[in-house]
Amino acid sequence: MSDTLERFSISMKGDLLRQLDNLVKAKGYPNRSQAISDMVKGSIVEHQGQQAEREIAGSITLVYDHHKRNIQALLTKIQHDHGAQIIATLHAHLDHHNCMELLAVRGKARDVKKLADRLQAAKGIKHGKLTVTTNGEIHVL
Repeated sequence: MSDTLERFSISMKGDLLRQLDNLVKAKGYPNRSQAISDMVKGSIVEHQGQQAEREIAGSITLVYDHHKRNIQALLTKIQHDHGAQIIATLHAHLDHHNCMELLAVRGKARDVKKLADRLQAAKGIKHGKLTVTTNGEIHVL
């Protein structure tokens, strides 16, 4: 992968360009090129996260009522079954009933997705979400 910058042009409708400029300003990008570059990288990372054999990193966020019967034991069992994918966990109390658990994960996309699906489907989970990011290596396809 080359680190040299390549110049190319993009054509888009005026309304879309104005929205892009608003986004550039709101997010504090120094210019359109950097904003568009970040968007392209984000799309590549998302695409790679869909490829079963691709190594990815990410986080799984879970919200649940810790008073629900057996929920903590079930989550612990699932996490122990997938210890190879879990880098770290964080447990936070949102209020008297609700807890949030955040798992930092890495591994093959198929294995990370399997873990996330299993946790999200656990009885008692109010909400769960897998967020995929790169493991540090962005490969242009």
